Amino acid sequence: MTNENTRTLVLGDVEITRVIEAQGPFAAARDLVPHAGAELWKENEDWLAPDHWQPDTDLAVLTLQTWVLRSAGRTVLVDTGAGNGRERPGSPLFHRRQGGFLADLAAAGVRPEEVDVVVNTHLHADHVGWNTVDADGEWVPAFPRARYLVPAADEAYFGPRGGYGGGAREVDRLVYEDSVAPVHRSGQVVLWEDSHRIDGHLTLEAAPGHTPGSSVLRLASGSDRAVFVGDVLHSPVQVLQPSRNSCFCMDEGRAAVTRRRILGRAAEHGELVFPAHFGGTGAFEVREEDGRFAVAGWASGS
Repeated sequence: MTNENTRTLVLGDVEITRVIEAQGPFAAARDLVPHAGAELWKENEDWLAPDHWQPDTDLAVLTLQTWVLRSAGRTVLVDTGAGNGRERPGSPLFHRRQGGFLADLAAAGVRPEEVDVVVNTHLHADHVGWNTVDADGEWVPAFPRARYLVPAADEAYFGPRGGYGGGAREVDRLVYEDSVAPVHRSGQVVLWEDSHRIDGHLTLEAAPGHTPGSSVLRLASGSDRAVFVGDVLHSPVQVLQPSRNSCFCMDEGRAAVTRRRILGRAAEHGELVFPAHFGGTGAFEVREEDGRFAVAGWASGS
């Protein structure tokens, strides 16, 4: 079941539905990926535009989305977007946002009480927002039966033990308090490190750099392979030049090493790559030739 904000495909025994919270121009291309020169975007305009870049405005196009996986009889959400009604000063796209994400999730056949697992690939604002909902002025878990899988390294850094990201940004405390702390209080958080097996098809693995606990989710079912990479990638230009980080990557050296490793494995093992924020169909095949990567094709779905 789909609507204009959903798209579904099947890999092996796993059904994948994309639920879009928002989509459109986000930031100047060179602000999003600061060290990707103008010529890189221009040379690839024929396929970057219009899904990933607007040449006339030089704005990068991004998508805010959740991947819904139905695997081994359970419903798994990969990241939960920005959420509604959040205090996000300094982030106009997210500040006090109001949208219809839960209605779109329902249109995809998912009711909150039917969600079994929520994966937060990392603890940035646009990946944990629908962890919770406002219930009479109190933030409570949006998915009352779910286990919330949270990378231990991000919990240590962004949580109270780490001074909410060392106190460098007020938004990190706000995000933690409205979107993470409530699911701790409900006893639904599972902290993990290194790797965590969800079921026979799905495994979480550490992929640090973007944040200390940044992670990817690997899918293996029959002969099909995929990897949900969160914010390891923000734009397709980073496939062409994996050393180019987004402006949001905290440890630039480590992020670049992780990105190349993830792309290399995807090319070698034929993994379909699902980034958190790509436009178009949202996922792609990657190939490697002489140490250089390229998008080999885009995923299809219905």
